[in-house]
Amino acid sequence: MPEGHTLHRLARLHRRRYAGAPVAVSSPQGRFAAEAARLDGAVLHDVEAYGKHLFHHFGPLGTVHVHLGLYGAFTEAPLPVAPPVGQVRLRLVGRTHWTDLRGPNRCELLDEEQVDRIRARLGPDPLRRDARPELAWQRISRSRTPLAALLMDQSVVAGAGNVYRAEVLFRHGIDPMLPGAALEEPRWKELWADLVALMRAGVRTGRIDTVADEHRPEATGRAPRQDRHGGEVYVYRRAGLPCLVCGTPVARRELAGRNLYWCPACQAG
Repeated sequence: MPEGHTLHRLARLHRRRYAGAPVAVSSPQGRFAAEAARLDGAVLHDVEAYGKHLFHHFGPLGTVHVHLGLYGAFTEAPLPVAPPVGQVRLRLVGRTHWTDLRGPNRCELLDEEQVDRIRARLGPDPLRRDARPELAWQRISRSRTPLAALLMDQSVVAGAGNVYRAEVLFRHGIDPMLPGAALEEPRWKELWADLVALMRAGVRTGRIDTVADEHRPEATGRAPRQDRHGGEVYVYRRAGLPCLVCGTPVARRELAGRNLYWCPACQAG
């Protein structure tokens, strides 16, 4: 599932290419046809991301809410428009580009109250300027749930996914199974600030890089990471491989239905 930086990159891209002008809206697949007909030719006012949710605001006509889920994806191309390929749920055509949405978990037209309800159930998003990390701390400091699980809970922190949670915990030497209530507030503030910096870098580059310069391939002589997610990381998907800092094999276990990766030595607790 795409992490928050991907949605913020899409919001920036769609705002730049489509906002402020009328857009042609259609649903070649047909599952969003009635809503698309209502929006077709309307001005797209703004596009924003909140956590793993994307909102295309059409003013009084409503907001298109998209959650990509595991299989959803946008494809982008310059004009002219090509015939749809596959099951295209939503197509937007602007002045210079067009985009197709396939396979989302959610694609729906909502009113302002419904959008507010989605926002209300989400925790602070490290990539938003209106984020209030103290709200996440209130949840974490009262919980006996492992910190690694809390960081994946979108009602605690919105936008962080499996990669960011594993990497930020490693970078701060925190045992992923540490109960939230056992974390000290100064460490939480450091962790949050680092998460903000890492995710902002992800928005700029389109990949997740968490490795310090002294541990990068060009500094250590190791081969670059080969993974469809891209980026250089310390522990994510490196189970059994030596830790880039201490050489201990990276561990893996399942937590809350997802694979968790950590270094048993560097994150000994």
